[in-house]
Amino acid sequence: MKVSEILQVKGDILYTVSPDTDLANAAATMAERDIGSLVVMEYGDLVGMLTFREVIKALHAHGGSLEPAGTVRKHMDDSPITVTPDTEVNEVRRIMLEKHARYLPVMNARTLLGVISFYDVARAVLEAQSFENRMLKAYIRDWPAEQMAED
Repeated sequence: MKVSEILQVKGDILYTVSPDTDLANAAATMAERDIGSLVVMEYGDLVGMLTFREVIKALHAHGGSLEPAGTVRKHMDDSPITVTPDTEVNEVRRIMLEKHARYLPVMNARTLLGVISFYDVARAVLEAQSFENRMLKAYIRDWPAEQMAED
């Protein structure tokens, strides 16, 4: 299974923010949309990722308030790990686990296609395993009786 297959199921809704956006406004967008990340775009290019992890760190650093925290640029991950539509899901799983990355932008050259989350990957793997399990059970259930008698 490839990343492109996960994006097809997930859909193409994508939330972006400018690096000059106030961090409190970005956090409000994340809360209102019930999303864990925002892609940071500047002049049409991916320049970073803002996840709930960076927001929590900013809250901690500013005594529980985001008002004096400044802009997204100050807190974003300015070199996010990216994947392509052709990246295999097992490679994505390895990257996410090794790098503690819960969100990965999907890029085709310089074009942002979407973001996949740890949840998206886990759901895709579970669905693939469930399908395989159902197929194996059907195969075993439909096993010809004469072959079983010969064995």
